[in-house]
Amino acid sequence: MAVMTIMKVPYVDLGAQYNGIKQEVLDRIGALLDSGAFIMGEELATFEKNFAQLCGTKYAIGVANGTDALFLSMMALGIGEGDEVITAPNSYLASASSIALARATPVFADPLDDMNIDPAAVRKAITSRTKAIIAVHLTGRPVRMVELLAIAKEHGLHVIEDCAQAIGATLNGQHVGSFGTTGCFSLHPLKNLAAAGDGGVITTNDDAVAAHLSKARNHGMRDRDHSDFFSYNSRLDNMQAAILNVKMRELPRWTERRRAIAAMYQLGLSATGDLLVPNDRNGERAVYHTFIVQTAQRDALKQFLADRGIDTKIHYPVPIHLQQAAAYLGHKKGDFPVTEKQSATILSLPVFAELSDEQVQYVIDAIKTFYSGAH
Repeated sequence: MAVMTIMKVPYVDLGAQYNGIKQEVLDRIGALLDSGAFIMGEELATFEKNFAQLCGTKYAIGVANGTDALFLSMMALGIGEGDEVITAPNSYLASASSIALARATPVFADPLDDMNIDPAAVRKAITSRTKAIIAVHLTGRPVRMVELLAIAKEHGLHVIEDCAQAIGATLNGQHVGSFGTTGCFSLHPLKNLAAAGDGGVITTNDDAVAAHLSKARNHGMRDRDHSDFFSYNSRLDNMQAAILNVKMRELPRWTERRRAIAAMYQLGLSATGDLLVPNDRNGERAVYHTFIVQTAQRDALKQFLADRGIDTKIHYPVPIHLQQAAAYLGHKKGDFPVTEKQSATILSLPVFAELSDEQVQYVIDAIKTFYSGAH
């Protein structure tokens, strides 16, 4: 009997991301330590300028994390108690929790097969209390923004983009984060552009919103001594900005590598059993923060891959509307059937930029072996 050769394939390797840039990162940190410029400094200003340029927006405002980006956006738009905000139930918790923290009510709309929110379901969820839509570009694929913006315009609603997983993604050549009133990005270590800790950014083309947010992230202060309104402490540290300035230069290369890995999966896994494999739609340029396949045999496949040294994840096994935190909203199992079906079938394959072609092919071969029954 042949002995199975095991190749370790981690789901992610955060340390490997610093290969080739570590010394430059350390040099920038050292310069900051020498200068003592830790808060609201030149590195942050440079990062915000470059980030806005990347997204094609007038402004980018660094904040402490992606959740704050969503929450502060809603505060800037006057969203609060008595208002409803529509979002997706299959996203990470923060898409809905930020609505609740703003004292508004999260209202959910099921996704399409691509896991992004269904504009038709959004339309059905609109009431007289609806104030905004949070469009989550899940997995790094753009939401159907043309349809969603038309619905929002028809009903006089704001659109807030949750771009936490989608930096650099485009739809018809336009970057996510530039479609809505604001775009909200996370810079968490697992994201495609990652700080060495928490971080976030808000993009906008609205002068008044940008002016408000620039104060809102810093106690409402217009200068060192004067606060125009009580607000929060949600600044992006200058040291994190310094690290991000180095990484931004590498982001196009990392993005292309993610897309190349996705293309290998797409080619290698097409017409494999019941596996549903994501592909770019027309006009869409996805960045594949996650590469999520769907199969009715998810749990068995996950274990099969684990036995062969391949680490996979599930994003996310428990939908937001079924979380204990959301119990007060009164939802029950069956309320969002597409989300619930997907939560039982989704599996995230390794897709980080430092994966080798050999590791990707090993994953493909293992999955094909699973479906062939030759094990």
